[in-house]
Amino acid sequence: MGNKERSTDMAIDISVVAASAAFVTLTFYLIRILQKGMTSLDETNRTLAEVRTAAHDLTGEAKQLIHTANQISRDVKGKIKTVEPLLESAQDMGEALHSVTHSVKQAAAVLGNELTPKSQGANNKVQIKVR
Repeated sequence: MGNKERSTDMAIDISVVAASAAFVTLTFYLIRILQKGMTSLDETNRTLAEVRTAAHDLTGEAKQLIHTANQISRDVKGKIKTVEPLLESAQDMGEALHSVTHSVKQAAAVLGNELTPKSQGANNKVQIKVR
């Protein structure tokens, strides 16, 4: 049984060596995969930090824009209040001019009606003889 035991022992030894080699190879590739995963996580963390910074900057710019818009709105309201009396005065002037124009038209119509019959009557009195 010496030979048979030696072959069995040798087969077991070869199997143990093969299993150990497979385990070492598997461990090596797992370590590489984990390293790549760590690299990806680091890049993700950097990107996330950049996004947070950009979002913070945008928030600040948005607040400033809203503040500026509010200032412009207040300024426009103030200017409208300043111009409003001028527009009301212009409207009053327009109404007054309309009233004066209407009165002048009525007076002209009355004068026109009074002058028209007299001039027609004067035309009737004048006789022209043609030879």
